[in-house]
Amino acid sequence: MRRNARRMRRMGVQPIASITDDLELAPMIIATIGRAMWRYRSELTPVTMAALLLAAAMFLNAAYRTWGPTIAGTTALGAVAVLIWGQWINLSRPIERGYAAVTTAFAGGWLATSTVHGPLNRPLPLVLGIGGVLLAAPWWAHRRRRARVRVERTLAAWPNIAEAVALAGSRVQSALVDVWGYRFRVALGPGQTVEDAIAKVPALESALGAKRGAVRVQPVPTREANRADVRVIETDPHADAITWPGPSISSITQPVKIGLFEDGTPVRVSLLRRHALFGGATGAGKSGGMNVLLGELTACPDVIIWGVDLKGGMELMPWASCLDRLATTPQEAEGLLANGVTILDGRADHLARAGERLWTPSPAMPELVIVIDEYAELVDEAPNAIRHADSIARRGRAPGVQLVAATQRPTQKAMGKGVVRSQMDVRLSFRVREQRDVDLILGQGMLKSGWHAHRLDAPGKFLISAPEHDAPRRARAYLLADAHVQATADRHAAHRPQLDVVSATALERAVPDDNHPQPARHARSEAIQDAEQALEDALKAAPSDGVPVADLIAATGMGRRWVYYRLVQLARSQRAVQITRGRWRAEPHTP
Repeated sequence: MRRNARRMRRMGVQPIASITDDLELAPMIIATIGRAMWRYRSELTPVTMAALLLAAAMFLNAAYRTWGPTIAGTTALGAVAVLIWGQWINLSRPIERGYAAVTTAFAGGWLATSTVHGPLNRPLPLVLGIGGVLLAAPWWAHRRRRARVRVERTLAAWPNIAEAVALAGSRVQSALVDVWGYRFRVALGPGQTVEDAIAKVPALESALGAKRGAVRVQPVPTREANRADVRVIETDPHADAITWPGPSISSITQPVKIGLFEDGTPVRVSLLRRHALFGGATGAGKSGGMNVLLGELTACPDVIIWGVDLKGGMELMPWASCLDRLATTPQEAEGLLANGVTILDGRADHLARAGERLWTPSPAMPELVIVIDEYAELVDEAPNAIRHADSIARRGRAPGVQLVAATQRPTQKAMGKGVVRSQMDVRLSFRVREQRDVDLILGQGMLKSGWHAHRLDAPGKFLISAPEHDAPRRARAYLLADAHVQATADRHAAHRPQLDVVSATALERAVPDDNHPQPARHARSEAIQDAEQALEDALKAAPSDGVPVADLIAATGMGRRWVYYRLVQLARSQRAVQITRGRWRAEPHTP
């Protein structure tokens, strides 16, 4: 009646109720009370249980008065069972199991006493009333119960909601309330598909009374075409940054954990023999995602990491102690990628001679991962290096040479000939400014399929497309703060592997002889040469307990990152040694 009255008001008609002599009020009142009791059945559960308990006590007192001790013993066993194994009946939290055990003990104890003495003898009715109210208060206040009731009432109106959003004929099959909201499975009507439901997301948000961007629609795992999972987010699980817990893998053969989905499950993706692309607008969290990836890969003793950072090493320099090579100029980038192709060819020849098809990573035969920050800069400043990157993208999987590229907008111009982008099996899209950028990063047609990266509303949130992640699920990358990057790099630097014999031999054979010299490299500026000489002089003049890094920065006039990078290079060549944290001297010591 209320629903019909609202419809009439929307049409401009004011409903009027008239009471006549032939109107039977009793059936109407009974029906109204019955509907109210059914609507509020969850809130009335304590009252219902108390009434059933009273009825059972009266029956047992009249017919089976000697059963009191048996009921008391059974109650004790039941309370202990609920307390220990309550998680099997959806009592996941200890406080919930404790509440259930106390309620069971009270109800069973009162029933056993009432069976022997009678439920109406004082003070048993008073005990039932006071105990029932005290035990009902947690039930009424329980957040998940109230949320479940609210969801049930919302979904009870699904036929009207479905008609309003042009999904008439669909029905709700099941629903589940969790910490962050609720989700339900919908059986779509004849001729309706998941894509139709995805296109109705804004209308669903309005009809369900949800916030903008709070509704997710995705296919079901069984891949049935007429089924869809709808998730409504009431409390954003990714409102705050998630601190990186530390490396989750010890080999590149294991799936890397990058972050968490909205339901709390980890985002795991395999990078073995796969190229990866990180895309997103400035400030969307690409660098944070790359830091987490480097934190995971540097913990693996079967991975060699090379880096290309044409922004002067601003992004990758903190990881210099874990990178086998780092190119910060166009000339260095071209040489690094050319050497990557040389290693690829050498490994391919080795596999062909051994009769094998795939390079198996191990500490003695590590995988080579080349990380390129801002790939578009490489296209603009080192165009000759693009053909090497294209070659690695096409042929690098089997010989164990991989690319991990980051860029703001992987257009045809930004990605060179486009070969690299088409070969990326793992793609992470952080927030983008325009809808068309979604298809540029994740692939053609992904926007229409529900991959709405332009709606991500916080740094670090991303969508991942990979063979094991073919549905649009929002996630947030772990946060590895700058203060922890250096500590992580220092901790992992001691366990980095050396280049394998096959790759080293291929590089040695590629070095030209005196009759065919290579073109001279770009000469470094006199300021850098002076700074390097000043650094070496300061290390040689250091006392036995070393000189602090702050003094080395003052002596060279360079920044902290440059000094650390040079110290790591000198340490690898056994020309410098770290005495304690932050204090260095020359090796061998020559005061």
